[in-house]
Amino acid sequence: MPATVRTAKKLLLGREIAHMIERTGVSQGEAAKLIETSQSRIALLINGGGSISPGDLVMLAGKLGFEDEGYKEALLELRRDNHKRGFWRTGHNRAYSEDLRLLVDLEKHTDQIRSAQVEVVPGLLQSEPYVRAQHAEQPGSDDVSLEDRIAARLARQDILDKADPPAVQFVLSESCLRRTCGDAEVMRAQIDYLIKLSKRPNVMLQVMPFGQPAGQRSPIKSPFTMIHVPSPGAAGPLELVYVEGEGEIRYLDDKKALAAHEAAWARVSNAALRFEETRNFLKSVLQDFRK
Repeated sequence: MPATVRTAKKLLLGREIAHMIERTGVSQGEAAKLIETSQSRIALLINGGGSISPGDLVMLAGKLGFEDEGYKEALLELRRDNHKRGFWRTGHNRAYSEDLRLLVDLEKHTDQIRSAQVEVVPGLLQSEPYVRAQHAEQPGSDDVSLEDRIAARLARQDILDKADPPAVQFVLSESCLRRTCGDAEVMRAQIDYLIKLSKRPNVMLQVMPFGQPAGQRSPIKSPFTMIHVPSPGAAGPLELVYVEGEGEIRYLDDKKALAAHEAAWARVSNAALRFEETRNFLKSVLQDFRK
């Protein structure tokens, strides 16, 4: 993996470096001089890019006045393995596009995901028949086969089966359930899969029906995913919003964007059906696809 590729642990480490610099009251340039590097390298580290040796990391912490051994170990843990190369070049991992790799890595470290979606069932909730139908018109290449693409999509769902899985909550527009992918058989399998997922204690599903009165509180104007990643350090958790448009993926972490999406989440989750109501709604959609 090139050093410039961002990962969850790199972003968390960057937050800790920024935290130490801010608490000490020095500039990035002054902090850079402490370990004989450049201000641009410190800025890159703070933004989740680049890499730093264990020795330089411990030296930077010490010279900034952070001598607690437990804290230094937390920093080293964030640095450990966050620079591995080749991970994305083997097996089905090759199927993840470069701009999606950060999301996949964040999902592995998150303890909470909240997502509002339209038109398409989100990847973490897709059944294998649905995934296959989605990729049916996207044949594999010499580098990445069709089976690699399918395996890559399904592998993301492994986080739901971890010993300590994240809490995931989705608000799905009814369009996700009605928009046919493949045929009726595929959709029956998908809706049945959603019903089963909704019974897991860490998976919370809500549907926004077409019949919900339109207005500022109810529509999902555009899909978004909010990701919360806990940190072993002192800077607090990492919070990001993932948004996807035509040919563009963005990761937002500024306070204004986070606040706007928190407000949007409050509106759609409060307006959507409750969990048990959603399960009953899914059962009715399943019956429609059986007709």
